[in-house]
Amino acid sequence: MSGAAYVIDDSARREDTDVWFALPPGFVPIPLMELAAAAHDVAPAGDPTTGIGPGSRLAQLFLEADAVHCCLGLHADDEGDGGPLLSLFTLAWRGTDWAPRSVLAGRAAAGAEGAEYIDMLDLPCGPAALVQTRFDEPPGLGLGTPDGLLQVTAYVPCLDGRRVAILSLATTAVERAQQYRGLLRNIAHTVSFEDPLAEASDDVADRN
Repeated sequence: MSGAAYVIDDSARREDTDVWFALPPGFVPIPLMELAAAAHDVAPAGDPTTGIGPGSRLAQLFLEADAVHCCLGLHADDEGDGGPLLSLFTLAWRGTDWAPRSVLAGRAAAGAEGAEYIDMLDLPCGPAALVQTRFDEPPGLGLGTPDGLLQVTAYVPCLDGRRVAILSLATTAVERAQQYRGLLRNIAHTVSFEDPLAEASDDVADRN
């Protein structure tokens, strides 16, 4: 899972941005709103899912789950036959009553249904929880996954203790669970609730 250098997305510089994170090479943004809108326009009346492709159906599912960011991941299977490994990365928000962030992370881990693996993380931005689960393919996607889907999720409480950022990686490559845990753990370590680009700009100005 290697490739080119990181690039900064335009959304990272928007004034309303409240979380920053870095994805390794191999991830391509998916326009959730556009896909869902297109699906609504082409679906037959009375059935919003009939005739919709897997991508559009996934977009609808993610929006229903309050996802605000989604990327398709394509990486080479370095430990297998070198073939492509597909994944989906999403970022969503969950509102909650105030509690210490360590408590929020612990609650998220304890409340994860069917967890196969749980790890409490100490990130640069604060405490978090990493949880691995498996689930059946949602109806209508047509992915053909007899072994189901693997999902690794990082729950990262915000600084105000009232929201939790939920970063998830889902893949059909269930046999690569350890690698995807490591991948999401690395992504979670880049999460910041304070603009890291402002500090970088200050450093450049000081050097000039």
